[in-house]
Amino acid sequence: MNEAAKRSWFQQIIESIRRDPLSALLIATITATFVYFFGFVPLFVKGTFVSGACSTMAWAWQAWNPQMNQEHSKLVPFVSLALVIYHHKQISAAPKRGSNQGLFFVLAGIALFLLSARCLQPRFALAAAPFLIYGSVLYLWGKQVARIVLFPCAFLIFMIPLAAIEQGTFRLQFIITSAVGFLSNLVGIKIDALGTTLTAADNSFNFAIAEGCSGIRSLFAMIMLTAIYVHVTQREIWKKLLILAFSLVFAIVGNIGRIFTVILVAKFINPNLAAGIYHEYSGFVFFPIALLAMLLFSKLINLRGSGQSRSELNVSGNA
Repeated sequence: MNEAAKRSWFQQIIESIRRDPLSALLIATITATFVYFFGFVPLFVKGTFVSGACSTMAWAWQAWNPQMNQEHSKLVPFVSLALVIYHHKQISAAPKRGSNQGLFFVLAGIALFLLSARCLQPRFALAAAPFLIYGSVLYLWGKQVARIVLFPCAFLIFMIPLAAIEQGTFRLQFIITSAVGFLSNLVGIKIDALGTTLTAADNSFNFAIAEGCSGIRSLFAMIMLTAIYVHVTQREIWKKLLILAFSLVFAIVGNIGRIFTVILVAKFINPNLAAGIYHEYSGFVFFPIALLAMLLFSKLINLRGSGQSRSELNVSGNA
């Protein structure tokens, strides 16, 4: 390990400021401007039943709530920052030569923010953040660094509350209801699946598949996890896109498994337990099943590549 690597980040920052104080001042100015306009300028209504105006981030924080099935968005800025830290060695090693092309992204971000203020639509302001950050990085440090932080910047899109499209996921409820009804009857538990309701043939229990549990909440959580997984583990673009596209399937599989276990608990243990505390914590069942489906699918599409690699290694060895 060289001497520079042994130094703390703080020491490196101090040295970089001493070497190029004008660039450091520009970075500080950009950061302060970003924080001011997103964190302090009151542009948007706080809420339907709350008077007054608030900043973009204050509005987003109150919109990221369980009632809107959007609480996972609170983690997005921290995950994005963690991804940047994860790539810190690549960022340090990358050549740094600023590019004026970054100004186009900055201008696009400013345009979105101005549009949000004009239309009083805070979602546009949140959508401006990835453009502003990526454009600033490209302008200050160049294409190599910008390429590394592209995904962490794009990941910020998950900050935008989209619970309004929850009604568009109602078809997932029907798919999950039918699948759970089929599995239940397959193992001898007589279930009537009608619409989004599962009712025991002996009327001992009755469950309705809610939008949040089987729709937007689990879907977006799974898309986020899948996006992180493919970014870290996959190299080929087509594999990343294919696995990400199947995140919907992983969410469905996870929800089918989760709700099926609720039926099993209701049938063989206690319906009240199944509808109460077990249902509240059944998310711990959803994620292992969904993640297992994701890992198995990833393994499947990588089998061919692994087989080719072994064949090439054998040929090289024989040669």
